[in-house]
Amino acid sequence: MTEAGRPSLHALPDGEAELAVVLRLTWEDVAAIGQEASRLAARAQRTVTLDEAVSHRLRSRPPTASHAKPTQAASTALPALAPNGHAPGEQARQAIDKINGRPGPDTV
Repeated sequence: MTEAGRPSLHALPDGEAELAVVLRLTWEDVAAIGQEASRLAARAQRTVTLDEAVSHRLRSRPPTASHAKPTQAASTALPALAPNGHAPGEQARQAIDKINGRPGPDTV
């Protein structure tokens, strides 16, 4: 944030704008962003940063009423389990352990 309390906003030469923000995300969201970066990197045949993946995702999704409050059922729903039976947060922790070279609970 700038000293006036406003986020930094920059116009880019390609007609887009860049807004620097700090977000607090759940591990599930971080894992989803990583998966998006992996898909984008495979398609582009090059490495992709997480912020590039987020930008791509925001640009490519259809407009929705994102300002609407979630329904009661959506806000209390349990996280979906992945095909291997692990919650997304556990998957994210395992991925981070794998990246850092630490053995996870599933490795013997």
